[in-house]
Amino acid sequence: MPPSVTPSSSRALAPLLREAAERLAAAGIADPGVDVELLAAHVLGTSRGGVQAASIRGDAIEDTDAAAFEAFVERRAARVPLQHLTGLAPFRRLVLRVGPGVFVPRPETEIVAQFAIDSLGAAATPSPIAVDLGTGSGALALALATEVPHAVVYGVEKSPDAFIWAKGNAEFVGATNARIVRGDLDTALTELDGTVDVVVSNPPYVPDDAIPRDPEVRFHDPEAALYGGPDGLDVVRRVSRAALRLAHSGGTVVIEHGEWQGAAVRDILTADGWRAAATHPDLTMRDRATTALRP
Repeated sequence: MPPSVTPSSSRALAPLLREAAERLAAAGIADPGVDVELLAAHVLGTSRGGVQAASIRGDAIEDTDAAAFEAFVERRAARVPLQHLTGLAPFRRLVLRVGPGVFVPRPETEIVAQFAIDSLGAAATPSPIAVDLGTGSGALALALATEVPHAVVYGVEKSPDAFIWAKGNAEFVGATNARIVRGDLDTALTELDGTVDVVVSNPPYVPDDAIPRDPEVRFHDPEAALYGGPDGLDVVRRVSRAALRLAHSGGTVVIEHGEWQGAAVRDILTADGWRAAATHPDLTMRDRATTALRP
């Protein structure tokens, strides 16, 4: 070999993954094997399945890639959210860009999207309208927009940081029928008052004194996206009133909430004049969403 050529060095992938998973398990990560495979896929520019296949084959990776992977594992062991490390979060059929300053979408919110999508798809108008109040990353708005492509979907966000993420995600997923607007849920989109088919929201609903257990949530999700006042329902009350303003007669509201809040959310909606308030479980059978109809 010519002296000007430096031989590359590499490390076996399988033991690297195994050691990383053990480290994440010790740090309290719930699914360490999944996380290390996703981090390796991010570093290697492949899929999780590609990492699994490479590990089974006994493949090796370059030292530079191994070092980058181990740096990510170190940050994940410090409980930096996986989605902040990869920059991506799956949500239903979408993959969204996320990072500091925006709430990371959760799997349990996918059932909330489903109720809104079902209602929007069943709307009698040829071009139904939906509004997502407090859209954050845009997850709910963009799920509705891409799965009900004949609809026009508005995502309202007050936080400047989250607004930027949502705006970028609308472009990233190519949702040309989505409109991301900056505004406060109490006063946004007054031009749509009385015309909206579906209003959906995943508002902050954690009571102020209920500190989330997971460090990923406690230290990395924006406080404004988590805490909803003494009982957690201050923003839910605002969503109910705003949705009542926006929806037409027969329109639907869909609100995500905590598993113990269903009865209280139904009471709020009923007191505001909504009818047929009903609470629905997520896939883990925990109460997750409440729907109601505009009289």
